[in-house]
Amino acid sequence: MNPKIFLLSLVILLVCLCSYNKNSAQSQATHPDVANAAGITGVWRGQMDDLPAVTLVLTDEGGSLTGAVLFYFHMRKTVNDPFTATPGLSEPIFGLSFDGKSLTFQVSHRRAHPVRTLTDPPVTFTLTLTGPNQAELANKNETGPGLVMVRSDY
Repeated sequence: MNPKIFLLSLVILLVCLCSYNKNSAQSQATHPDVANAAGITGVWRGQMDDLPAVTLVLTDEGGSLTGAVLFYFHMRKTVNDPFTATPGLSEPIFGLSFDGKSLTFQVSHRRAHPVRTLTDPPVTFTLTLTGPNQAELANKNETGPGLVMVRSDY
């Protein structure tokens, strides 16, 4: 066998093995988080004044948590009319971190109210488990009580 071809084959084999080991280590590192996340995946809904306020969908996609959030606008035509809820646009969440009790994530704010928010940084939220299928959603930039959220399966 030609020594150059042998050496090239050996290098390719080493690269493949290193890549395989790296992917295996990443898979193993994400599985413990997914095991802890079983009680947090699903559809979380929060209401204000008996109207939908927030829907948060959390899934386990390939060993890591992902999701999206939908905020509702509460408005009324006149001061005497009842409030109605209108869904906004669903936004992906990112920067997820789950410690077994609290999920911290971010949502883009610059797409929330263009043009006036184009330079705004992301908004950070925390979803803290408070009981079976119950949690509290809080904006980390605001004080006061969070929004009660109830979980259901998809």
